[in-house]
Amino acid sequence: MHRRVALLSAAALALAGTLVPAQAQAADHRPVRWSGADSSSERRNVLQYWTTQRMLAAQPMDTIDAPRRARSSRPGRGEPWSARGTSARANQRNSWRSQGSTRGGATRQAAVPDSRGLRWTDGGAVVRTSGRLFFTTAQGANASCSGTAVTSANESVVMTAGHCVKLNGAAHRNVAFVPAFDNGRRPFGTWVATRLFTTQQWNAREDINFDIAAAVVAPLEGRTLTDVVGGQGVAFNQARQQQMFLFGYPAAAPFDGSRLIYCSGRAFNDPVATRGQGVRCNMTGGSSGGGWFLGFNEQTGLGMLNSVNSFTYDFAPGFMFGPFFGDEAMRVYQAAQSTDAL
Repeated sequence: MHRRVALLSAAALALAGTLVPAQAQAADHRPVRWSGADSSSERRNVLQYWTTQRMLAAQPMDTIDAPRRARSSRPGRGEPWSARGTSARANQRNSWRSQGSTRGGATRQAAVPDSRGLRWTDGGAVVRTSGRLFFTTAQGANASCSGTAVTSANESVVMTAGHCVKLNGAAHRNVAFVPAFDNGRRPFGTWVATRLFTTQQWNAREDINFDIAAAVVAPLEGRTLTDVVGGQGVAFNQARQQQMFLFGYPAAAPFDGSRLIYCSGRAFNDPVATRGQGVRCNMTGGSSGGGWFLGFNEQTGLGMLNSVNSFTYDFAPGFMFGPFFGDEAMRVYQAAQSTDAL
């Protein structure tokens, strides 16, 4: 707690133009880290908490009370634009919902306007490595996002969106990852998060350009996460506007969170207000944090994770947006993979 406050203070000073020592400025680029269930008793409590009934009843973020409004700056413009977190139902042209909710999906060969996201039925590694991320918000609501198990030194890292671990200045609790979730079934068990990481920019001011996070999960029955389910590769600072496959567990209508859904298409640069990229897709709330893959092989279900479902514009339904995986995303991943899972 004290470390997090100190980092926030340094960021606030830097933003205000106050002189900050070089060491403090460097620290601003480090991911922010905090503890989840870091004792055996806490992990046991989380496992007991997430009954199948609670998981099935977990709400997508857009049905939870709207968070406070945040303000950011449009790239290249001095005027601010209003922004809302993942649970908002914004109705202004310059609002965004950080819930990964869109319309318009894709066939496996090419993007098709106004079609819906499709259930993934081809199996492969993506089924085992994708999963639902469950948590309880600071307000006490049980909610869900999506996440991806990735290859890592500690074999225990799940990549997701920043708002799936922290929103409105408050960290979520009871965070657990269920790979290959299937209508309440948990074929590979429930993996409890012991450490959480996000970017300095998301932590300090919920900057949608850096809506990126990682969870480190504890071993289950003596085995690590990717030892059990495998892991996807991760790629940073890649060329833009490439073909992408997007996966997630949308839980808001017309979906119910019970199945893995996907979209595919060529990414395009956000033409409105962020440095992220977009793809046609209709996944709804609950799909946030689900993986975007470069070089995805439909036969093996393997690819390189290169973004996560993050937000959509209310005035332009039919498009999913995700943050660019640059140096900040790489730092989050590196910090997570170098952390002991226990």
